[in-house]
Amino acid sequence: MRELIVEADGGSRGNPGPAGYGAVVLDPVSGEALAETAEYIGVATNNVAEYKGLLAGLRAARELAPEAAVRVRMDSKLVVEQMSGRWKIKHPDMKPLAAEAARIYPPGQVSYEWIPRERNKHADRLANEAMDAGRQGRRWEPSASRAALDATAARVVGDATAGAARARAALADATRPAVREAAPAAAAHPAPAGAASGTLAVPAPAPWPGRAEAPGDALAAPQAAEGPGPAAPAAGAAATPATPSVGWAAPADLGAPATFVLLRHGETALTPEKRFSGSGGSDPELSAVGRRQAEAVAAALAARGTVREIVSSPLLRCRQTAATVAGRLGLDVRIEDGLREADFGAWEGLTFAEVRERYPDDLDAWLASPKAAPTGGESFAAVSRRVAAARDRLTERHAGRTVLVVTHVTPIKTLVRLALGAPPEALFRMELSAASLSAVAYYRDGNASVRLLNDTSHLR
Repeated sequence: MRELIVEADGGSRGNPGPAGYGAVVLDPVSGEALAETAEYIGVATNNVAEYKGLLAGLRAARELAPEAAVRVRMDSKLVVEQMSGRWKIKHPDMKPLAAEAARIYPPGQVSYEWIPRERNKHADRLANEAMDAGRQGRRWEPSASRAALDATAARVVGDATAGAARARAALADATRPAVREAAPAAAAHPAPAGAASGTLAVPAPAPWPGRAEAPGDALAAPQAAEGPGPAAPAAGAAATPATPSVGWAAPADLGAPATFVLLRHGETALTPEKRFSGSGGSDPELSAVGRRQAEAVAAALAARGTVREIVSSPLLRCRQTAATVAGRLGLDVRIEDGLREADFGAWEGLTFAEVRERYPDDLDAWLASPKAAPTGGESFAAVSRRVAAARDRLTERHAGRTVLVVTHVTPIKTLVRLALGAPPEALFRMELSAASLSAVAYYRDGNASVRLLNDTSHLR
């Protein structure tokens, strides 16, 4: 059976606001764009526009090959999960669109996969062209579209390639002008715009390297007790700059780095129940299990003998964990407010299912953008800014030394994400257990090296 790939996207400037969608049908082997479609749809929400993009992409694929097995790839976690049958569809505007999409191909002939926004640039460009055209009072014209060319260029010259080139250039010539690396940014959904409808079978652009598939599961289950929920943002807003204060072009630093040994605190009563527990809740203490975990990690760190300083979040569960380790190592604990967990506002103490039931609009917005915050809470973008500032203070203060940083799920994942230069949705692709150890080394030239992630061997 022939296989086709459909990549689709949609966006609204205002949510609701002027909206449009875009979709492309791709050959899975060559990456050739077989068909493009885009349309300005007037005032609508992001989710309606995304569903409209899905419908258009499936229809375009059916016109090409009604017998094909179709793999749909979208950066909308909501659409992917609902169409895969894992999430219920409650919104009245979504139900008829989802039902219509399910009828285009026979059951079982279409599968759905979430991909990061950076890998959905072709459809995103089409949606933006459609909205731009609509703003100008005209229809989107396939013949005028540059989406295929722009997407091809973006695939060939990606963030990882550019980052590696910068690193090599910096090491080869320390006197070059400074070039700063930032985390791959996902433009606000979407940025430019266009309008009008149309579908066009297009000739293949110049061949481009094979596309890497999204690794593993789209998302792990909700992180126990705190941190990101069980779904990746569908269309992230601009990422927080990831680079430390020193640029790539500084002289290469081969000396001892500032090494952060990142320790997530031990369990609280909320941890096994997988409830949101941030900096705006009840500030729970360690449970009996959590205290045993703190003792175990203290023994492991004492055996290694490398930690020279201890820094902790101001929240009680971290201070208790840090105090246990400090007592074993004979060190003091310094409090760093920037290391506190995200404030989950009205969601504090609730499970993901309870948040979905009580604050569905809140949750949809939070899943769609790192700039969105729970009611009365803090966005991941805001957390990223303060964690990056705390990182810079600590690396300056502890250059060349190994520091134990006792904190929470979101700050640890954020530090790892920034060190890797990864987009915001990477937060949802890391597992981080209670009392686990991770490590990141920071060099004076601005480079960072992730050494360890989620080590729990000391708890066995």
